[in-house]
Amino acid sequence: MEALQPYIGQITFGGLAGFVAGYALKKVGKLAALVLGLFFIGLQVMAYYGFVEIDWTRIQASVDPLLGQEQLRTLWQRLLDVLTYNTPFAGGFAAGMVWGLKRG
Repeated sequence: MEALQPYIGQITFGGLAGFVAGYALKKVGKLAALVLGLFFIGLQVMAYYGFVEIDWTRIQASVDPLLGQEQLRTLWQRLLDVLTYNTPFAGGFAAGMVWGLKRG
């Protein structure tokens, strides 16, 4: 137990910070999903009635390079590097974030 003593504070703070981040992420995520969904529905309605014409092929060509496998792999690796930098804090943060996402 004494070997864990120096890490208890980091784990506790990481857990609390993770909970707050997870809770906020879930709330903001729900709002963002709602806004994006309403925006998409609005675009579809306007396209249906002829107010706008959406060139989905052009949109896909613009977005595909941003969401390629290599870019996602690089982004994931950066995220893992950041989260595992301070392992005791990261462990507490990850557990707290999962708890916050479930409770949020």
